[in-house]
Amino acid sequence: MQITKAGYHGILLPDLNIGFDFSTSKADHIFISHAHSDHMPRNRKESVYCTPNTYKLMKKRGYSGDATTLNFGEPVETDRARITFYPAGHILGSAMTFVESDLGNVLYTGDYRTPPSPATEGFELPENVDYFITEATFSLPVYRWASLEELTHEIQTFARETLEEGYTPVFLAYNLGKAQEVMHMLAPLDHLIQIHGAGFKLCSVYEEAGIDLGRYETYDRDTCEGKILVTTTSAINNGFASNVKKKRLAYCSGWAARESSRTQLTVDKLIPLSDHLDFFELINLCKQLDPKEVYITHTPNASVVRHYLDNMDIDSVFLNLEAETDD
Repeated sequence: MQITKAGYHGILLPDLNIGFDFSTSKADHIFISHAHSDHMPRNRKESVYCTPNTYKLMKKRGYSGDATTLNFGEPVETDRARITFYPAGHILGSAMTFVESDLGNVLYTGDYRTPPSPATEGFELPENVDYFITEATFSLPVYRWASLEELTHEIQTFARETLEEGYTPVFLAYNLGKAQEVMHMLAPLDHLIQIHGAGFKLCSVYEEAGIDLGRYETYDRDTCEGKILVTTTSAINNGFASNVKKKRLAYCSGWAARESSRTQLTVDKLIPLSDHLDFFELINLCKQLDPKEVYITHTPNASVVRHYLDNMDIDSVFLNLEAETDD
């Protein structure tokens, strides 16, 4: 089974004429894992396969191609392989792609999270995997996430206490996925949320999928004070809510676990909420699957992961693809 890079973020199975998360003439069958920009086809008119929710989100982000949508567990067959999507738990619509063929089977994760984000369709695995292509964004032992219950409590407490003290709480989170997860966690507070316009246009897809985002509206500079605000770090740096003098910022990202974040970021709270799995979840999953070979992508620290896999007698290969920036 040949497994190769296809550009700065794509993967190609040349023997099967299949590609993952890229645009190219080198494969007739391209499977898109989710709607983050570095996994969408660079050619926004490329014909691809994806889940229905990924298709809806991609359309709102500029995709205008002809997508074939596949539900989770609904296989499609080419002349060389049988392909099935499994829920990845990363963002709404995110899918792992399982390819079965005479050459063996391959599981491509895209970006994934287990336990899954509560604002997704969940997380499931096929039973037997020969070749495992996994991202390893948080590939050092310093990255170990708290439980979703603990993180939800931390987010709700920050919002509640900030409001009670007369300040406006601002959560810094990527517009697609993280923002909606934070809103879902805040929904039980029943306090009006204002979200950055780029994130607001994506929320309807989540609501259509049955994800509770609470009471929310698009950001309005004139009325945002006293609301719960959800936006991005770049928007804050460009004047978002700059008229609100009494505000407190919470940075929601897996990168919040880095000690350097405490000095590099001017925020009031660091909350290590990631839409990727942590280091130990990655190692345990590889042990559970016990594949013939693991292909590691999207990490600056492949040697650490490979060391742990070597100790479990699991062969591994590093495919040097650029690390995910959406977190």
